Formats: sequence, structure tokens, C-alpha cells
Amino acid sequence: MPPTKPFIGIDLGGTNMQLGVVSPDGKLLSQTKRKTKAEDGAEGVLNRIAEGVLECCSIANLSPSVLGGLGIGAPGVIEPTKGVVVEAVNLRWNDVPLADMLTKRLKLKTIVDNDVNVAVYGENKLGAGRNSKNMLGLWIGTGIGGGLILNGELHYGHYFSAGEIGHIVLFPFHPLGSRTLENNASRTNVSNRIIKLINSNYKSKLTSELGDDPEKWGKEVKSKMIAQHYRGGEREDALVVKVVDDAAAMVAIAVANAVTLLSLERVVLGGGLTEACGKSFVERVAKEARELIFPKTAQQVDIVASKLQDTAGILGAAMLAMEKFSK
Repeated sequence: MPPTKPFIGIDLGGTNMQLGVVSPDGKLLSQTKRKTKAEDGAEGVLNRIAEGVLECCSIANLSPSVLGGLGIGAPGVIEPTKGVVVEAVNLRWNDVPLADMLTKRLKLKTIVDNDVNVAVYGENKLGAGRNSKNMLGLWIGTGIGGGLILNGELHYGHYFSAGEIGHIVLFPFHPLGSRTLENNASRTNVSNRIIKLINSNYKSKLTSELGDDPEKWGKEVKSKMIAQHYRGGEREDALVVKVVDDAAAMVAIAVANAVTLLSLERVVLGGGLTEACGKSFVERVAKEARELIFPKTAQQVDIVASKLQDTAGILGAAMLAMEKFSK
């Protein structure tokens, strides 16, 4: 039966968490953000989640007692049937029974899934992937994550790791740490490569913007700065364009392989780097991917940008919880 109650959706990251109340028809009624502070341990993080839930309810003028449940997307390897965070490196968690802990703490039925999975699910239900039965979501940020929708449902695979496209090997004979898609095309790698090339005397407009301390450059070359110097940016720079286009070409190879293997109808690109660089980046990935996809009929695949952007995780987590607990 369709949901009749609002649900809480949470996007839990290593640095920040975002929380929101979502209506039965998928509208975001309220939203708040908090620091995760993983160094305080799981109990400390749970305290901040509880505070955030109460604040969201207050903003939406709702009592927590009217909520139908809670969905949360957490980073790392998740066992969704048990609601356990098996391993989350940036939270420093291992085998944390997050669903049980939140259910006891908040008296709300809770579902836990991988953070990119819930974002992809949100796009599939409410965003750029709406009505797609078979799609890939690929999120490019600090790392590269992915999620798969097959036959209209999230696909986990035997080891609950399906969709982890960032870890596919592109260059098997490169040194360790430089072989995977994530090693080469994440925002982190794009930033590091730009800095390395500037230090190797390549010309760039960024040189005059980065200050005198190279030790701090990695903290400054974030998605926003990259976008400002990418195609159509206010200070377009040939070096940045080259590095980002190289990353787009590698993403295109991964996308083409996934579409060829699974015969997907749609690919949604999200994450901080994609959102910052925008249409030019997505079009570059789409053009290069289509040249590699087999068969030619599959080259009609839609390759599009995330529509929900930073609310995808909140909405997707809440929608997953609605689906499970409104039956």
C-alpha cells in the first residue's frame, strides 16, 4: 500500500551528515546539516543524528511520533538485510549494527544502505533516472562510487558490492594505487594531477591563485575552483581543461563497459566534480562513451546529470524506508 506518513532520510558522510523529512509523495519538507565528528565514535555520531532528527521535525512542525520510519545512507560496505555497516573507512567503523542502534535510540524502524546506492535510488524514483528500469549511477567526488538499478530494483549482488565502479581496474600494469578508475578520475586525483603538473612547470592560471605554500594547495583545488577554470568557466585554463577531459575520458570507458555488459538504458552522473563542472563534463563523458559502446543500438543510452544533486541521498534513503515499511 502507498505510504501515508512522512519519513526521515539521512545522508551520512565522513565529514558531514544531511537530514530531512520527506513527505509520502517524495517532497522534502525540511532539511538540516550537521558535522559527523566520526572521531567521537559511533555513539557520538548517533547523538548528532538524534539531534538532527528532532530539529528536522521541529522545522517541519511535526512530532517525531508521526514518522513512519527512517532511512540512512552510510559510506562503505553495508549489509542491507541486517542494517550493518560492515566497513566504513572514513568513519573508522567496522561491523556497526546501525539499524538496530538507531531503532533503539529513536524508536523508529530503520533501514541502512550504502550512501551512493540511496542517492542513485533517489534519482531513479524522483530525479534524472525516473522510470528507468535498468540504470547506473556514478558519483564523482573525493572518490568514485556507483549504484545499479536492474529490473527496477537496487541490485546488490552476492557480496553486496554491486555498482562499485570506482574500483574497476583500467590500468592493470600501473603501480599499485594508480590502477583503478577512482585512482585516476576522482576529484582528488584531478586536483593532485593539476598540482603535480604545476609543480613540473606547466603553465596555468591557477599558479597565481594558489599562494606561496605548496603544502596547502591540495586543500584549495576543490571542485569549485576546478569548475571555474574548466570549459566555459569564468577563468578557463588549458591545463585544467586537459586534466578534467582526461578524467572524463576514463569515466567514459567505465560507463561504456557497464552499458555494454548490462545493456543499460540510462546512466546518471552525480557527485561534487560532476555538479561543479556541469553540462560540458557530462556531454564529454557521453560523447566518448557512445563511441565505445557495443552494439550500436545501445549507443542510444541516456547519459545525464543528476537532477536532485545534494538532496538525492536524503530523498533516496527516505524512499527506501517508505518502500520497506509501508507494505
